[in-house]
Amino acid sequence: MEASSCGAGSSALRCSPRRWRPSAAADVAVVVAGRQEAGAPPARRRHLRPAGFLEKYPALITGFFFFMWYFLNVIFNILNKKIYNYFPYPYFVSVIHLLVGVVYCLVSWTVGLPKRAPINSTLLKLLFPVALCHALGHVTSNVSFATVAVSFAHTIKALEPFFNAAATQFVLGQQVPLPLWLSLAPVVLGVSMASLTELSFNWTGFINAMISNISFTYRSIYSKKAMTDMDSTNVYAYISIIALIVCIPPAVIIEGPQLLQHGFNDAIAKVGLTKFVSDLFFVGLFYHLYNQVATNTLERVAPLTHAVGNVLKRVFVIGFSIIVFGNRITTQTGIGTCIAIAGVAIYSYIKAKIEEEKRAKSA
Repeated sequence: MEASSCGAGSSALRCSPRRWRPSAAADVAVVVAGRQEAGAPPARRRHLRPAGFLEKYPALITGFFFFMWYFLNVIFNILNKKIYNYFPYPYFVSVIHLLVGVVYCLVSWTVGLPKRAPINSTLLKLLFPVALCHALGHVTSNVSFATVAVSFAHTIKALEPFFNAAATQFVLGQQVPLPLWLSLAPVVLGVSMASLTELSFNWTGFINAMISNISFTYRSIYSKKAMTDMDSTNVYAYISIIALIVCIPPAVIIEGPQLLQHGFNDAIAKVGLTKFVSDLFFVGLFYHLYNQVATNTLERVAPLTHAVGNVLKRVFVIGFSIIVFGNRITTQTGIGTCIAIAGVAIYSYIKAKIEEEKRAKSA
């Protein structure tokens, strides 16, 4: 799923301490981390290092980050779907997600954490395609979440690695190893099986989930062309602002009249003004927090652990959503979902091993 907060992000944009670099992780979020003080003198670096409990029990701390990543992700997906059950306006809710992230970034700039980096027209032109794809992928993901079961939407989104591989091979012209292509076969088979007998299936949800996969794939492609030395927190802040501006017009045009006529009133009549406003606030907050914790988690572990963790996260979301919402699924849908997730796990494992071998050879 897709990230939208300062200090948090999506897999399409991985950042090193000094340089923002793209990543093709399957989870739709933009991984964002603040710039480390690599140039600090040794004494200062020693002073900045964590001490005490954090240094003594690193595995325990990493485990805590994984727990919070999964917990916040599950809470976000469940609350998001609960909102759609009484307020089926995904364009407006998508704007709220982005708005909370932008407000967080603006507050961070105000207090100087981090200091706002200036932006020029050249950088703006580089970031705009990335932000446009981010906005499109985010909105279409939410349209899918609003119209089909959360478990099914995440099953469809398991196809994202397939689109990443296809774009790498046919758009970027980079050779994708045969084992990676073979590992994607069960993903395609599993999603096809799940779709054929999914009780909540409708074409709006399916097509929008597929569009989100394509959008996030192109976001990854454009991010590779938009390399910048600006620190990643500021980069993502500007992407969030641009994406928010892009998302507002379609939300107003497509859902504005309905919202003014009866959308807001219907939601308030069903749950009350206080709950309605608090739900929107907290869903945006959880959206930010789970991506921020995801960033902190992924920075602590190796790529292979990251890949496995990302697959398990999707399993947790699918499993808990079925339990919470009591979604009935057919045997074929269940088997198809398991096959698709297993395929993603195999793909992620092989891809991570290939990347590790490349790094070892270049070292």
